[in-house]
Amino acid sequence: MNFSTYIRIMKSFAHFLLILLLAYVAGMVLPWWSVALVAFLVTLLMPLSPGKSFFSAFMGIFVLWMILAFYMDVRNDHLLANRMSEMILKVRSAPLMGVVGSFIGGLVAGFAASSAAFIRAAKKPA
Repeated sequence: MNFSTYIRIMKSFAHFLLILLLAYVAGMVLPWWSVALVAFLVTLLMPLSPGKSFFSAFMGIFVLWMILAFYMDVRNDHLLANRMSEMILKVRSAPLMGVVGSFIGGLVAGFAASSAAFIRAAKKPA
């Protein structure tokens, strides 16, 4: 692995980690959709290609929400997640409910990040 490849990987990882940490902090005081604001702003400040920014933001929020869902689910002995999954998914599966919720959050953040990447690309002079 050459040095430029290493730099690109570390830039993507820093993007992922910054989105994960800032989304966690923002989620303490702002609504759930603040993940889109965080992903958008981080991508404006740390430019990546639209595909890389989507994947990095998606994975950052997916991992964060999976961890939070698992933590909350274990604390209430899977009661709420099981009832919600029966109502929404028609299946009694707490982990599936966490995956579905995390997937939706990841999509929101991914699309916000790729929107920021496309805006940055459109502003570049030809």
